[in-house]
Amino acid sequence: MGMESSAESPQPVRVVMQAVGGWVGRLGRIWVEGQIAELNRRGGTVFMTLRDPVANVSARVVCPVRVLEATAPAPQAGARVVIHAKPDFYVARGTFSLLALEIRHVGLGELLARLDRLRRTLAAEGVFSDARKRPLPFLPTTVGLVCGRDSAAERDVLENGRRRWPAVRFEVREVAVQGDRAVGEVMTALKELDAHPDIDVIIIARGGGSLEDLLPFSDEALVRAVSATRTPVVSAIGHEQDSPLLDLVADVRASTPTDAAKRAVPDVGEQLQLIRQLRDRGRRVVQGGIAREESWLAGMRSRPVLASPLREIDRLTEQVTGLRDRGRRCVSAALARAEDDLAHTRARLLALSPATTLARGYAVVQRSDGAVVRSAAEVERGETLRVRFAEDSITVTAGDRTDDEGDR
Repeated sequence: MGMESSAESPQPVRVVMQAVGGWVGRLGRIWVEGQIAELNRRGGTVFMTLRDPVANVSARVVCPVRVLEATAPAPQAGARVVIHAKPDFYVARGTFSLLALEIRHVGLGELLARLDRLRRTLAAEGVFSDARKRPLPFLPTTVGLVCGRDSAAERDVLENGRRRWPAVRFEVREVAVQGDRAVGEVMTALKELDAHPDIDVIIIARGGGSLEDLLPFSDEALVRAVSATRTPVVSAIGHEQDSPLLDLVADVRASTPTDAAKRAVPDVGEQLQLIRQLRDRGRRVVQGGIAREESWLAGMRSRPVLASPLREIDRLTEQVTGLRDRGRRCVSAALARAEDDLAHTRARLLALSPATTLARGYAVVQRSDGAVVRSAAEVERGETLRVRFAEDSITVTAGDRTDDEGDR
């Protein structure tokens, strides 16, 4: 329940501080995990700053020397610990602190289990997905480098990068690469380099170390920060066997800082050799194509139609003339055969024609209606008949019928 107060009836400072102390005291004893950022001894008391491993939050811890010495080995600055403490509020100064009752080191197995749980969680969210990884630029003009101060990793990256491509430039940010300040400084440097308009790729490099030394590079906040960058990131933490979570989220994972320089910066000698090979290959392809076209052109020019065009015209003229003569012979032979057939048909027609028969002295007797008289018995006495000869005809009147048997 809140304290009653108003502008006319304010509460004294001592009352407010005593109330806050009472509320803090009701929290009871609690187990707290963090990383020791500072550790100072003053007489029989040890004053520590316990920092949250993820957020930028810390708490003051007051620890009797006997409690610190009861932990073997004695914790040092940078150690991950779990403290059983009692919250305490110092009313006289209005400060909050934790009174340490017991200190325990965070075991390696527990750290590995926590890292595995974090890895599975981030993987389920797609933070490590290959679909979001970006390819490195072929020829970066400026490379951002996050590394330790005066570290071997920095020398390896700079020397190998400049040896491979002397024109490449580096923007170096030296930070703490272990301890309680590492995560914050690396994230600050990463954000600064990612916002730089000239930087094409960022390398985060550190030499080898123990699991505890490399813990900052498995920090969830740092992993998510790398995932959110717009610039491709190369992770070069520790040695080949080391695998912090930063390796999984980075666009490219390098086994060592030297390997990171090789992956980020192309070798000028190798590229020039590749250009020479491609140029020679292109020259061979072009020369081969020209040779094939020249061979085809020579073959076309050697053909008779191109070698001697008039000879081909003469040959075709002879062919046309031969076909014309052959056509004429065929037509003449066909006309001759047709003429012979016509003559034969005419001769047969003349042989069978009634006019030919009449020309030999015969005549045709017809009635007035044109009917041919075939026998005298068909004619009546006095009937008018027409007698047709080869050239002309006459009209006669039938008389008596006579029998020609005596004339035979």
